[in-house]
Amino acid sequence: MKTFVAVLGLASLVALSACDSAKENKVENAYENKADAIDNQADNMEAMADNLSGNAENAAENAADALENKADATREAGEKAADAVEKHQ
Repeated sequence: MKTFVAVLGLASLVALSACDSAKENKVENAYENKADAIDNQADNMEAMADNLSGNAENAAENAADALENKADATREAGEKAADAVEKHQ
């Protein structure tokens, strides 16, 4: 019986931790969508770089890397913003 109660308690904690508010999800999704768009720009830049050579290729690759970093930073900012929303509820 103790095991059953422990498992039930753990399941409840997992369920509660998985529950995000609609506002929190909306904030995080907005940042995620923006990050996805930036990732798409990076992919396009990398595809363009494949058709270039020399310094132009290097510049395009660097720009793609910068876009990928921006996408990562946007996702991180989204997580922080969602956490802030969660804390204020």
